[in-house]
Amino acid sequence: MIRIGLIRETKIPADNRVALIPSQCKWLQKNFAELRILIQPSIDRCYNNKEYEMAGVEVTEDLSGCDFLFGIKEVQSDKLIPGKKYLFFSHTRKMQPYNRKLFREILEKKITLIDYECMEHDDGQRILGFGFFAGIVGAHNGMMAYGNRTKKYELSRVYKQPNFRQLIHGYFGIRLPNIKVVITGSGRVAHGLLEVMNLLGIIEVEPDEYLARNFSYPVFTQLKGANLYRHKENRTYQREDFHKDPSSYECLFKPYADNSDILLNGIYWDPRMPRLFEWAHLLSPDFRIQTIADITDDKDGSVPCNLGDGTMEEPVYGVNKKTRARTAPYLEESIDIMAVGNLPNELPRDASRYFGEQLIKYVLEDLFKEGSPVIHRATMVRDGLITEEYEYLKAYAKQ
Repeated sequence: MIRIGLIRETKIPADNRVALIPSQCKWLQKNFAELRILIQPSIDRCYNNKEYEMAGVEVTEDLSGCDFLFGIKEVQSDKLIPGKKYLFFSHTRKMQPYNRKLFREILEKKITLIDYECMEHDDGQRILGFGFFAGIVGAHNGMMAYGNRTKKYELSRVYKQPNFRQLIHGYFGIRLPNIKVVITGSGRVAHGLLEVMNLLGIIEVEPDEYLARNFSYPVFTQLKGANLYRHKENRTYQREDFHKDPSSYECLFKPYADNSDILLNGIYWDPRMPRLFEWAHLLSPDFRIQTIADITDDKDGSVPCNLGDGTMEEPVYGVNKKTRARTAPYLEESIDIMAVGNLPNELPRDASRYFGEQLIKYVLEDLFKEGSPVIHRATMVRDGLITEEYEYLKAYAKQ
């Protein structure tokens, strides 16, 4: 018998997503006779305790008898059960200082940590994540912020909608001005951004055409690696070389900043990479962007004027272009920033369903066999010992 435990989210502010929704649990227990799923009770979860009970899931505080414990966000250190196998987003892969205590506790309690973020196909493509719904919510909030600033249209808040389908209904009848929107990135986040552009009826144009002319209707363009970066010496772009040494590349974004009203940023950020623009560019009379939705949300990252997170209730803040101070949004001397660390939390049921589908399709069977290269690559710690691929984290744990 294999027992999966779905843990209660303990990170503050509370996250209401879950790794497996009730209907998925019901299907799994019906199709795998040797599988049982238990779940800790929670008042914050997007599916309530009764919904799980009706799906045949045991709701119990005690998960000590489970073989695998599934969460979403980081687990509070004092809630970790010694010797167990955990799957969640630990946010320790990049040696994040704020999670060093958690990582030490995982080692001390001889826990096995299998991190969702580290689950990748052979070519490095991420298997699990909430990026698509981060893109959906981020694009909506960015467009909403621009509407609030200009008073030319109005979009409702995402988290007040019961689901994604209802959110889409709110787009019917929205007439947008002749805006220009630039999208960066090509991954799951970008796919979510493109979905909202299409649903809002914003027309896609090629980057060169986007820069060359104005339009009598709203348009967007998408910038991928070769559109954004160029080697400083040979003036070309090679994806593998760029990721190996991004410091040898320069950014080509400036013309788009001077020809766009809204930036929806979905690119991966590495501190060695050139930023999309620098603070000084904000003061240029040519800098046109008024609203930035930084979906990848890296403070002082590819968007230097990202000063940190907003909240789900108040996702947009202003940044004074001259003083660089955080202000209220929509002020004349400021640029508006939408940056929230848990954007998919605004559509928790849809996001959880999508995540669970990927988990069932690509992970569970291999997890139970414990023989998959994907699982081995994602195992950062085994029985309290850092695995070979993550040996660089030993120094992180000792700091």
